[in-house]
Amino acid sequence: MAEIFQEEIKAEIERLLETSLKEMDFEAFETAARRKVLQLAARMIERNLNSDHSDYKGAKQPCMRCGSQAEYAGRKEKVFRTVLGDLKLKRAYYRCSDCTGGFFPRDKMFCMQGSFLSPGVRRMVATVGAMVSFAESSELLWELAGVEVESKHVERTAEAIGGEIAEDERRVVASEQREVAPTMYLGIDGTGVPMRAEELQGRAGKQPDGSAKTREVKLVTVWSAEGRDTEGKPVRDKGSVTYSAAIESAQMIDTQQALSEFALRVQRESERRSFETAERQIILGDAASWIWKIAGELFPKAIQVVDRFHAKEHLSEVCKIIWGPESQIGKEWLNERHAELDLGEIKKIIAALSRHKRFPEVKRCIKYLKENQHRMRYNDFHQQQICTSSGVLEAGCKLAIGTRLKRAGMHWTLRGSNAIIALRCCKLSGRFEDFWERKSQKSMAA
Repeated sequence: MAEIFQEEIKAEIERLLETSLKEMDFEAFETAARRKVLQLAARMIERNLNSDHSDYKGAKQPCMRCGSQAEYAGRKEKVFRTVLGDLKLKRAYYRCSDCTGGFFPRDKMFCMQGSFLSPGVRRMVATVGAMVSFAESSELLWELAGVEVESKHVERTAEAIGGEIAEDERRVVASEQREVAPTMYLGIDGTGVPMRAEELQGRAGKQPDGSAKTREVKLVTVWSAEGRDTEGKPVRDKGSVTYSAAIESAQMIDTQQALSEFALRVQRESERRSFETAERQIILGDAASWIWKIAGELFPKAIQVVDRFHAKEHLSEVCKIIWGPESQIGKEWLNERHAELDLGEIKKIIAALSRHKRFPEVKRCIKYLKENQHRMRYNDFHQQQICTSSGVLEAGCKLAIGTRLKRAGMHWTLRGSNAIIALRCCKLSGRFEDFWERKSQKSMAA
């Protein structure tokens, strides 16, 4: 068959060269040649599979749904979309009279039960669906691979695979074969994602009427920063960042022994990255109390650091309240406060703010500084070469969540958003190939 295939390809390309090269540019010729080769491969495989009746397993087979005896009911035809093109396959069909269900052994063998898309196409769909919108994914599949998949099928397939990845993330927590740096960082943050109205019923939010337009995605990021820039400051190590995120609860009650859903996610990610085996463990986050509750519960020995970017942003907002957004005096005042923050001189900042306690926002800022001053020893951290504002957290929320799920006009269901978040985090963390290998092994074992 291989020899016949090679001869057919040679003959088709020669015909294409004779008739087309003079009439089209080389880009068009490339596309036409690829299409011809794929069509030939599809036709060859289709012919081979349709002549192979080994999927017939006798007159009766145990029903895959209820376990009763299903009877052979002939061979049925279906068109499958593959990376080679459409294949019209005839497969053995078994029907169960007890549960009135039916199944195709070959569909299960090829992991194509319940879908007209082949595993190769589904993997393509998952790849593009993790990166761009479903409509753009459909366009890319056609433009780059010549595979036509409507945007709605892209959505359903990407979300289905994302759901599998989310389940895989909960199940597979073994330590990965990654280098554990002397200092490991774990960051926790949250960002809102626009949701459909039915997903927001009864939820409080920040809208003027108290309603919500978003739900919060909680993200855990792990990385190392052993590299140094020209000034000797730590910089994130290339390829060291991994992400795990979901819209799920982080609430931990003091009297509650069980960890929250998100705390369990943080624990799983730390185990995968062997975070606690590092000589020095750093937890980075903003001032949200739920972050430090999780950090204290899971990593009591870790050094806690309020991300300096968030701290400066907090002071900038208070400065606008006190002096107005365009005040030159305010800008000078803010520069002094930022300089004090860099030195970890929190008491001086509190003293400067105390002169303006007439503003409720100032009182809240003072409270924020007092509660977190042990996490703002930035000069000490600098001396220990600890990152205090690497930007990984901020970039993580934008890269892992915002770039894909917070585009104009997007509104998500809880199920759909969590599926795409899981898919995207898997891709960005370099775990996509591992997932497909486990999926393949599971299918082969079945």
